[in-house]
Amino acid sequence: MTQARRADTLMIWTDCDREGEHIGMEIVNVCRKAKRNIVVKRARFSAIIAQQIHRAAQHPVELDRAQAESVEARIVLDLKVGSAFTRMQTLILQRNFAQLSEGNNVVSYGPCQFPTLGFVVQKYNLVKSFVSEPFWYIHLSLTRQGEETVFTWKRGHIFDRHVAISLYDFVLSTLPGTPARVNRVTKKETKKWKPLPLTTVELQKAGSRLLRLAPKKVLDIAEHLYQQGFLSYPRTETDQFDPQFDFMSLIQKQTVDPVWGAFANLLTDGDGFSAPRKGKNNDKAHPPIHPTAHAGNLVGDDKRVYEFIARRFLASCSKDAKGWQTTVDVECGGEYFSTTGLVVIEKNYLEVYPYDKWEGHSLPNFGENEEFQPSVCELREGKTTKPNLLTEADLVTLMDKNGIGTDATIAQHIETIINRNYVIEKFEGSTKYLIPSTLGIGLVEGYNQIDLRVSLSKPHLRRETERDMVEVCEGRISKAIMLEKTINQYKDMFIITKREFEKVVS
Repeated sequence: MTQARRADTLMIWTDCDREGEHIGMEIVNVCRKAKRNIVVKRARFSAIIAQQIHRAAQHPVELDRAQAESVEARIVLDLKVGSAFTRMQTLILQRNFAQLSEGNNVVSYGPCQFPTLGFVVQKYNLVKSFVSEPFWYIHLSLTRQGEETVFTWKRGHIFDRHVAISLYDFVLSTLPGTPARVNRVTKKETKKWKPLPLTTVELQKAGSRLLRLAPKKVLDIAEHLYQQGFLSYPRTETDQFDPQFDFMSLIQKQTVDPVWGAFANLLTDGDGFSAPRKGKNNDKAHPPIHPTAHAGNLVGDDKRVYEFIARRFLASCSKDAKGWQTTVDVECGGEYFSTTGLVVIEKNYLEVYPYDKWEGHSLPNFGENEEFQPSVCELREGKTTKPNLLTEADLVTLMDKNGIGTDATIAQHIETIINRNYVIEKFEGSTKYLIPSTLGIGLVEGYNQIDLRVSLSKPHLRRETERDMVEVCEGRISKAIMLEKTINQYKDMFIITKREFEKVVS
């Protein structure tokens, strides 16, 4: 306040996203209490590096009030709905279950938190109710020079044992008099596409799946590296670079790295560079996540996260991997089979991006119309396997697809349902799965028993709310209209839920 009274201009340097606009507007409101006519400007930047900071200072813009109001709407809505439902269900459940009265146990509810829990419970129930079914398939293979080539049955597999036996018996009856015959040999060039530029959601998924780090942990590390000037702003939905983006200066900074520096040199000095692929998303605020400086002294998880982002950036600036694919189609006893081989010709981006695998598998030489006696022709039995429980990466994907939370808040919602003991982390080997606790299952299944117009454990209502917030952000509807509509929806459901909450208790 004191500084505002003495200043003529206020420059907002908060993070350049919706939340940053909202914080900036709060700063403006405080400062204008001290000096009503203070001039307000907004600095726009995506990385804490000298070039961008100087440019932002020299070319300030106006604060985006619509973005700030959309965040304000979310805060007001989540606070009102969350506090009302949390207080109601905590008090009722504590009266009925003594263990919930111990300590400061709060049985919290959140408009994003609850659908997030719903995804975990839904997948758990699917796994729990799974019943394995037997199936049958014809296994056909040929061994030449000690190498077995397995041909895949075009029918895949059949669940009717009698039909499978009938088909197999017919195939067997034609052998050896009528051998298997090669109908077609197809050879073509194929590619393994390099990765798209990196978004916040993809960083969280990769961090969980590849680095075995919780999404919240990955984001915290990326935020820290951004503040140190090593990364661009790590909260972005954009998976396409601007056509004018200066790739070479950033690639050049990676040439000093003892591990991937040689690859970076190939991109700058050779013909290895290829412009990154263009994804479908552009938030018009920040470029994809990329390294802004070389970081050679990092250790531990900071080093692993930085290395993934640096390698991802270099891979996106390289060429797709190239291979030669051979497909052999075979007929045997009126049934059709095929096998595919691959020879990797150019690894390209795979040289620097070990997170993707593309292994070659060569085939013997086959000619069209060639006939051969199969080494093995058997009817084999298998059975369907149950689906896996949700991983954090799976949950991030579901939340993003269904509009639950934003790229910046998804990780926080997952952490919340774990901290509330609604969900338990379970390791199988090095993979972490999410399992709902008894409390988590009880809440979701109890709410599903209540006769509500829209299920609170499903993503539909929150997805609609997020779309309305985008409308506010783009100035098509006002914050007041959006809040009135959404709060009335939740108010009606709150009245019904309170009246029928005994269904949750029981």
